[in-house]
Amino acid sequence: MTYDSQKHHRRSIRLKGYDYSQEAAYFVTICTHNRECLFGNIINSQMELNEYGHEVVKGWLKTPELRPNIELDEFIVMPNHLHGIIIICRGVLQYAPTSEYAPTSEYALTSNSLLRSPSQTIGAVIRGFKGSATKQINQMRDLPGTPLWQRNYYESIIRSEDDLNQVREYIINNPVQWDLDEENPANQKTVGAYCNTPPTLKI
Repeated sequence: MTYDSQKHHRRSIRLKGYDYSQEAAYFVTICTHNRECLFGNIINSQMELNEYGHEVVKGWLKTPELRPNIELDEFIVMPNHLHGIIIICRGVLQYAPTSEYAPTSEYALTSNSLLRSPSQTIGAVIRGFKGSATKQINQMRDLPGTPLWQRNYYESIIRSEDDLNQVREYIINNPVQWDLDEENPANQKTVGAYCNTPPTLKI
């Protein structure tokens, strides 16, 4: 296939110049490949997870166990995407980058300075989660090497308590809004390269 600079250009959805390892709260959205509904169904405005959806929840909840500088806030697994709030706490782990998703037993946690290891950024957290979930679910459905997630993800920085409460409310109400959700395949005219932007934060 001939490279087309217009067709193949991928814009950056990260905030230019922002340090993604610093202490902060982030609202992230991760979509399935081609927005395929793999994780269950919305029934009576409630998300009913299937076995793959439960595996996604299991992997998401495991993140703080593997990365002690990470805290999880409100989240929900929808039929074809995950919304969640990730908090990077004060102090970042420093360890040898032997694995994207499994720190070694030797690490140091500091409260006076931030050790900006590339493996501690939001991007690294999402990559680790996506990789682990893909491996487990592809084993379950016997489809090794099959893409599970869309390339990249959407994130916004939560800058205030009002923003945090707004995002929490959006996440909690997501199943109720499924019929209007832009990620609902019934509302999709075309499949784009990225998840659509969830709520606009008043910053």
